[in-house]
Amino acid sequence: MELPVWFEITTFVGLTVLLLADLAIVARRPHEPSMKEAGLWVGFYVSLALIFGVLMLAFTNGTYATEFYAGWLTEYSLSVDNLFVFVIIMARFGVPRKYQQEALMIGIIIALVLRGIFILVGAVVIERFVWVFYFFGVFLIYTAINLVRHRGEDEDYEENAFIRRMRKVLPITRDYHGAKIRVTENGKKMWTPMIVVILALGTTDLIFALDSIPAIFGLTREPFIVFTANVFALMGLRQLYFLLGGLLKRLVYLSLGLAVILAFIGVKLILEALYENQLPFAGEREPLEAVPHIPIWLSLSIILGVLVVATVASLIKTRGQLISVDEPVVDPETAKSVPTGGPEAAAAAEARIASPDNTAGSSPDEDRGPR
Repeated sequence: MELPVWFEITTFVGLTVLLLADLAIVARRPHEPSMKEAGLWVGFYVSLALIFGVLMLAFTNGTYATEFYAGWLTEYSLSVDNLFVFVIIMARFGVPRKYQQEALMIGIIIALVLRGIFILVGAVVIERFVWVFYFFGVFLIYTAINLVRHRGEDEDYEENAFIRRMRKVLPITRDYHGAKIRVTENGKKMWTPMIVVILALGTTDLIFALDSIPAIFGLTREPFIVFTANVFALMGLRQLYFLLGGLLKRLVYLSLGLAVILAFIGVKLILEALYENQLPFAGEREPLEAVPHIPIWLSLSIILGVLVVATVASLIKTRGQLISVDEPVVDPETAKSVPTGGPEAAAAAEARIASPDNTAGSSPDEDRGPR
């Protein structure tokens, strides 16, 4: 059964309107949302995703709905992992708390556009060359191993090449000017450090997409489901950033849980490639019926179960810790020593943020740029 065209068009129109409205709200009143405000928004976006899955069940079938839920859960959990790196970026560049919301929103929109392009390219490649699942599967297993290996590693921070190039090319002011990215200073048009922050957030998320997009294609081959799962996962990420706050310190086993999920999906992709039995040098071949197939309901159950176990184990491990959710999660000096290059970097950031040696101080509320 194919997805109804009217359903896809209506979904894209609705999501576009929602994102534009969200951006307008943020631009109108830059502020640091309260726990209550952030919690209500996160609840709204989670409820929206759950309702969307029900609509898919009503207008399509149970398989598509289950694929959406499995993909959304996977992307959402990987997006939470993004937060560890986003925290590092905000601390590294000394972004005042009241302007972080707008930076996150614009960065997320950039990430959605880049992911959309990545998804379209991935869908075309998979449609023509199903054997690419071998590479995706091995890559996800490799990433899972690195997630475990890089936990707690102490590496030097290094901006990606694109951000370093932008710093050299663009004339950038020393200080922040509110949430503005372009100002006139001494009669000359200048960019503010906010442009670097936004580009860092967007391009860093794209690095995460190199793992998350192949992972979700292991759960569904429908580009529409892949994209909508990504949109629903990222839409509430901005509010989740403020809601979790210092609670990120307690999610000490999240990267291990994500490693299990990525390894599982990697194996699933390899099994699917084996079943299809197509190789670029062997011509058209019959599927191998003996290769076991992992149903989507089992995938959803495993993903949900791993996330629950990782979260509960983390909370048990860190029980008794007093966390202030209103304070920055990591101090700027610690941020300088943590890499931001993708899931493996998030694993390192997770351990550093949770470390008792990391003393999170208040982020300065003045409009000062990174020194």
